Amino acid sequence: MHLKSVVFACAFGLCAAVAQAEDRPADQDMSPVPPAPQSTPAATPLDAEGFAARTTGQTITYSAGGRPYGVEQYLPGRRVLWAFAEGACKEGKWFAKGEQICFDYRDENGLQCWKFYDTPAGLKAQFMDGSGGPPLISLQESPEPLLCPGPEVGV
Repeated sequence: MHLKSVVFACAFGLCAAVAQAEDRPADQDMSPVPPAPQSTPAATPLDAEGFAARTTGQTITYSAGGRPYGVEQYLPGRRVLWAFAEGACKEGKWFAKGEQICFDYRDENGLQCWKFYDTPAGLKAQFMDGSGGPPLISLQESPEPLLCPGPEVGV
């Protein structure tokens, strides 16, 4: 190996590899060994049974992008109570649609479909509208019911 090549290789932090190359026979293959592929299993969305087991009887507070988003109480029979942060409560039902969990609050927003993942940090929910927005992340889980104020009473 030429001195100029050694200096160039050392300039890029390859001195150890160059030193090893000097000790090898000229006919030995010096091609770099690619790193072993790291197989990280893709997260699997919760199915209906897993979602029901994970949520029924819980009231879960969610955030989006680090800001409070809303609270949902998961009731028996796939019923829910939802309230946006600082919003009124809405009753609804959920059902599975393939890998998605869809919510129907019988309002102008129509079906709201999500993929839910059970992570070490809590539930993660990705909205399936194609917008690529931030997922909802559970901040708090409690068996306590969602407090929904009653209708305003006037005189």
